Amino acid sequence: ERYSFKANVWIFIFSHIGNYWYTHYFYTVLKARYSMPSWRLNDVPVAMTFATHFYFTTYHTFSNLLLRKITTRYRPGLVRFVFATGTVLAFSYFTAFMETLTISAYPDYSFEDRYMAYTVGSAFYGIYFIVSFPVFFRLDESGVKHTLFQTCFEALGSGMLVLILLDAVRLVLGIPFVMAGDLWKCTDCKH
Repeated sequence: ERYSFKANVWIFIFSHIGNYWYTHYFYTVLKARYSMPSWRLNDVPVAMTFATHFYFTTYHTFSNLLLRKITTRYRPGLVRFVFATGTVLAFSYFTAFMETLTISAYPDYSFEDRYMAYTVGSAFYGIYFIVSFPVFFRLDESGVKHTLFQTCFEALGSGMLVLILLDAVRLVLGIPFVMAGDLWKCTDCKH
């Protein structure tokens, strides 16, 4: 029943979907790679699940602050809707770009084309947040409490919508998709 529990469940589900599925779109579309020795789930380092949870919790906290400011300061109507939509779009791209920029210094994460990663990759990554920021904002907002069931299904639905949008962009770009990976494997681990 606590908001903090439901918010963490929502973020865990959404970020797990992202790590398990969406990372392969970065591998395919941006030719990105993680090279650190690690245990991997579907060719994604397990440590990224924990890092993603922390990052996504932070991003969604800030997006909630922005959206709450807009919904409490401005009267409902077309102007507020357009302003909120513009804010979500801008903050989604900003969030994606800043993470892409800061992670570029990490030696175990690489891109084939850094410029493409910063520009197209940030827009591609921003799709996650275009969907998730407004849906996550709804969680227990306006005095309506979500059940744990509703929380899980909204996170799952958001995850599916992002997957559809990522694939649509990939298809428009004409990039074939290959999802290769083992369910559970250790790469370059010293036993």
